[in-house]
Amino acid sequence: MGPITGGKSRYHHGDLRNALIGAAVELAAEGGPERVVLREAARSVGVSPTAAYRHFSGQGDLLHAVKVHGQQAIAASMAKAVRALPQLDDPGEEAVRRTQAIGRGYVRFAIEHPGLYRTAFCRTTPEEADDFTGLEVPDDRPELAAFVELSDTLDALVATGRMRPENRPAAEVAAWSAVHGLSLLILDGPLARLPADQRDAVVERTLTTIVAGLVR
Repeated sequence: MGPITGGKSRYHHGDLRNALIGAAVELAAEGGPERVVLREAARSVGVSPTAAYRHFSGQGDLLHAVKVHGQQAIAASMAKAVRALPQLDDPGEEAVRRTQAIGRGYVRFAIEHPGLYRTAFCRTTPEEADDFTGLEVPDDRPELAAFVELSDTLDALVATGRMRPENRPAAEVAAWSAVHGLSLLILDGPLARLPADQRDAVVERTLTTIVAGLVR
């Protein structure tokens, strides 16, 4: 399933759960987490709310599924930004450019899909029992793919000698905070008023500064 599904979702027999998630993703794309309503998702795919409740325990359960989708879509945007760059022969330079690229992919997703981006970071009922702290992540959590991409990229900076090992602990927090804060300033803050070319210049300058701080 891609970051955004076009048009109305269609229910195919035996796949109602995914159809409901697809409809809910469309709702999130339209208006963020507040727009994700189980009854509306059911109506969109042409089934009763009772049928929808057989697959989701409630509003928070469906919202959590959309949040997972959004996180994976952010990771896909980060990976796409890396693939768009030609590979370099120098592993260290490659790691530096990869670091800047994943930040670019992160912010780009926020700009292009603000509703789903906001949903990817909303609080949901199942999240209350989540033990993810933002410092380390287990390997079997695909919904944290964006964090894993960041962590692997920072590890590459250390492995290639571009980041001092003593600077590695909690570096995810510094990098993540900067790009997330920048994204929110663009979506909901004064940077939203910038023309696209100035906004893009600010994004690149910010990413350059973040990377320079990591590798200094």
